Amino acid sequence: MKKRQRVLLFGNSVVLGSIGASLSHHPGFEILPLAVPPQDVKALRSLRPDVILYDVEASRPEAAVSLLETCPDLLLIGVSPDSNRMMLWSGRQLRQVSTQDLVSVISRQRR
Repeated sequence: MKKRQRVLLFGNSVVLGSIGASLSHHPGFEILPLAVPPQDVKALRSLRPDVILYDVEASRPEAAVSLLETCPDLLLIGVSPDSNRMMLWSGRQLRQVSTQDLVSVISRQRR
């Protein structure tokens, strides 16, 4: 059986809730919503995330950015509800994204 990718959702915005609900229909993902993201890198690492999604309009997830230094396979995605864009910390931006676009980005990361 293939390992499910653990997707953390940082925050409790309507947009993240909708994204989480959409992604939960895909059997390859384990969705963990966190209303208050861990501020400590060690606590965040213990959750073993493959992907972290956060609302760019909320505060920047400093622990997640720090975790990128030691976990280069981590996919950190900022979602902008006002502009319908996703920002990958790789610097690549996607416009007019759907849930399927998001699934493709996450799945492509693990190939």
